[in-house]
Amino acid sequence: MHRLLTYKKADLKAPRFRHTIYRVFNLDFCKKIRNKGGAFKKLNDKEIRKIICSFNGKIWQGVIDNRDGVELPEQLGYVFVGTCPKPAKYNTDMNKSSSIGVRVQHQNWESDQYLCKIFYTNFETKYGFKNHELWGFTAFRLFKRSVSSVYHIEWKKYVVVESIARVCSLFRRYVLRDENLERTQALLETYDEFDMD
Repeated sequence: MHRLLTYKKADLKAPRFRHTIYRVFNLDFCKKIRNKGGAFKKLNDKEIRKIICSFNGKIWQGVIDNRDGVELPEQLGYVFVGTCPKPAKYNTDMNKSSSIGVRVQHQNWESDQYLCKIFYTNFETKYGFKNHELWGFTAFRLFKRSVSSVYHIEWKKYVVVESIARVCSLFRRYVLRDENLERTQALLETYDEFDMD
């Protein structure tokens, strides 16, 4: 029998640690874009931001719609949504625990206790680039929310990532599968069963 643990509600007025945020989109970035000349000269800061946001929206919509994810431009890597098994550590449901006063585990009943994670990898890119192991990826808030809203409905569609598996091996397997399918389709188009040579 499990012992009920009392849950101490978080102090919302306590001091918090805030990460320093490095923003790429700033005035210098907009000046560099306008200095490229051509149609870029006429763009103001709002238009540049709008172009970037619409491009990012198309990328994350592609990640949500495609099971295998999306390859980022300039071969910077791959982003995909993965289904992960329930974590070994206790996953506390903050809302229920604070309202009841007892620590309650989050069960994920909609997705059969599987979790959704957004993965980024640049290990299997076609051309290696310098310091690729130092690159990271942090999902935008709207991207996270749109993934979580779709995941509990379509959770079976996404790639299952085991806790001990390497992400790069998943991509190697899918790339090889796609190459074999293309090769087989090309052979079937030229295949003639009556040709004995």
